[in-house]
Amino acid sequence: MSTDHAIVLTSEQRAELGSIAQSRCLPAGYVFRAKLILTLAEGTSFNTIKRQLQTSAPTIIRWKQRFLQSGMDGLDTYHPGQTATVLTPALRARVLSATRRKPRDGSTHWSCRKLAAALGVSKDAVHRIWKQAGLKPHRLECYLASDDPEFESKAADILGLYLNPPQHAAVFCVDEKTAIQALDRLDPVLPLSPGRAERHGFEYYRHGTLSLYAALDTQTGRVHGKTTARHTSRDFVAFLEEVVSLCPPRQQIHIILDNLSAHKTQLVRDFLQRHPRVQFHFTPTYSSWLNQVELWFAKIERDVIARGVFTSVPDLARKLRRYINAYSANARPIQWKYSDPSRRIRTNDFTATVH
Repeated sequence: MSTDHAIVLTSEQRAELGSIAQSRCLPAGYVFRAKLILTLAEGTSFNTIKRQLQTSAPTIIRWKQRFLQSGMDGLDTYHPGQTATVLTPALRARVLSATRRKPRDGSTHWSCRKLAAALGVSKDAVHRIWKQAGLKPHRLECYLASDDPEFESKAADILGLYLNPPQHAAVFCVDEKTAIQALDRLDPVLPLSPGRAERHGFEYYRHGTLSLYAALDTQTGRVHGKTTARHTSRDFVAFLEEVVSLCPPRQQIHIILDNLSAHKTQLVRDFLQRHPRVQFHFTPTYSSWLNQVELWFAKIERDVIARGVFTSVPDLARKLRRYINAYSANARPIQWKYSDPSRRIRTNDFTATVH
C-alpha cells in the first residue's frame, strides 16, 4: 500500500490514541506508536516527526502502513519466538550417544552449549535431555574398589563384631590420624556476625605436626586417645598396651584395624604373643571405611582441626585431648546398620585375622 495516503482518524480512534499516548503504565513502544499516529494524522512532516520523536523514516513508514492496513490492531507487536524443539526418541538417542563420546577439541567433557553447537540443536534441548536422563557431564566422582579376595569374609567378621559382639568381650576400633598440622593464622580471625560467616586469613604459620592414636569402644562410644610425634610401630605397640590396660585382666579383647605396615611388624607379633587374649581383625584392602573410628576421625576433623588455630604443637595436643575427654564424657555408641537389609552379609562365626 502506498504511504502517500493521509491518516484520517475517527473520534473513537483519536480518543483511544490520546489515552494511550498519555499513559505512564503501558509499554513505552506502544505509547510511542500512538504518538506517532496522532502526529501523522495532524499532517506533520516526516522531518519534524523524526526530530520530535527521535526516530527514523523507515520506522515512520512501517507503522503508518500497519495502521492503514489494520487500524488499531496494527499497532500491536507479535513475536512468535523460536519454534519449540520436539524431543523425539531419535534426537534423545543422538544426544545421549554423543554425550558418551569425548569432544574432538581435546576437552574432557561436554557442556550444553558445546554439544548443542556440535549437533546443531538448541542448548535447551540438550539440557532437557540430560536432565531427563540424569546426566551431569561436569561432575566427576572417584571410587576405590577393594581387590581383597577375602572381602566378604573379612567384612562379615567385622560387621558381626558391631551387630552381635561376643559376650563379655571388649571391641575396639583402632587407627591413627597422622601428620595433623599445628597451623597458626597470621591474620586476626574475624568472628561470626549477622550476615557474615567466620573468616580466616589466607596466610598461616605451621609450627609442626603430630599424630593421634585413637581407640573407640564400640559398646560405649568412648574414645581413648594418645598424641605422638611420630607414628612408628613402637608407638603403635605402646598405644595398644594402654588399650589393654583399660580392660579387666581376663577379658577378651577384639581390635579392628586396617592393613598399615606398622600394624604387622615383629614388634606387633611380639605384643600378640604377650597378650593371647587380644585378637586382631583386619579390614579388607582399601576398606578402612568399615572401621568405626574413621567416623570419629571425621568428626574431630570438623570440630577441632579444620578451623582450629594452634600456637604450637603442645597447644594442638592439649586441644585434641580436651576434645577427646569432653566427647568421651557424653559418648554414645555408633548405630551401625545397613540401609538395604536384603544385602546383609550373614554370619554367626567370629573368625579373627590374627597376625
